[in-house]
Amino acid sequence: MAEIETITVSLPDLADSGVPAVSLVVPVYNEEKTVEEVYRQSVAALESLGQPYEIIFVDDGSTDGTWKTLERLHEGNADLRAVRLKRNFGQHPAMHAGLMRARGGVVVTMDGDLQNSPADLPRLVAAVEAGADVASGRRPIRQDSWGRTLPSKLINGMLRRFTSAEISDFGCAFNAYSRDALTPVIGVIGKQKFTKALVLSAGASVVEVELDHRARAGRSRYSPLRLTRLALHVLAGFWPQPIQWAGVLIGMLCGTLAAVAGVWATVVWALRGDFPGMLYLGGLVLGVLAVQGFILALVGEYLGRIQRDVEGRPLYTIESELE
Repeated sequence: MAEIETITVSLPDLADSGVPAVSLVVPVYNEEKTVEEVYRQSVAALESLGQPYEIIFVDDGSTDGTWKTLERLHEGNADLRAVRLKRNFGQHPAMHAGLMRARGGVVVTMDGDLQNSPADLPRLVAAVEAGADVASGRRPIRQDSWGRTLPSKLINGMLRRFTSAEISDFGCAFNAYSRDALTPVIGVIGKQKFTKALVLSAGASVVEVELDHRARAGRSRYSPLRLTRLALHVLAGFWPQPIQWAGVLIGMLCGTLAAVAGVWATVVWALRGDFPGMLYLGGLVLGVLAVQGFILALVGEYLGRIQRDVEGRPLYTIESELE
């Protein structure tokens, strides 16, 4: 029977015997072609640290051979642990499942698509061991299309504004955290996206570490629709009073348009004796409707969150686990 796991509020006890110094958490979804190479490169990077470590793969309901590959790799390495979720719940719930099992004093998170090089892992760990709460990965040259980088820049700007954390790349999943920085927000991770933004908004210190970035093999899973929903999530999750601000925006926009239309109507009427009122009225109505659509989308985000909280839905269910 599947194990149901909801938001828990504590991490594993460091007093347990055999605790690793570094934990690497890697959510994967249909990464059969890359997961073994991710494992090999990660082991090489972790071995170079000369410290006890563990690798925790979280299979987010893959439908290919990802889990079978993890089972095979687990047989040959006691430091590899794996969790298989019952279905695809999304990257952030999968990340929560891994973080809840991480026992290291330094916890590193990384995607499983090899866009980031595991060889950069020691630099992130060193930054945390030097005293930072968070070592934030930064991709100075991204090997992504403009359709991915442009929305990312917009979302990064929003998060900098709302969290007051002056870092350039909130979207990079290759980061290192001190255990003390994760503990206060572990109950929100997975329920709220952007783990790094959550940790930094709680007052954690941060340093940025430049990372190598590679082109993704295959299509990105972030469609324009998904990126739009992600922007709405940022607004609802990190902007304290969006409805009020949106109301101000509507008032200013409609007021400005009304004033412009009035002046324009007066000028055209005076010069030509004829004012195309229906055309400009239609434009005004469309503009107002567009803003109202955005408000409805934002309200929908809030209502979705309220529904999940009231119903007490689990973040994910676990099908099996390799210890």
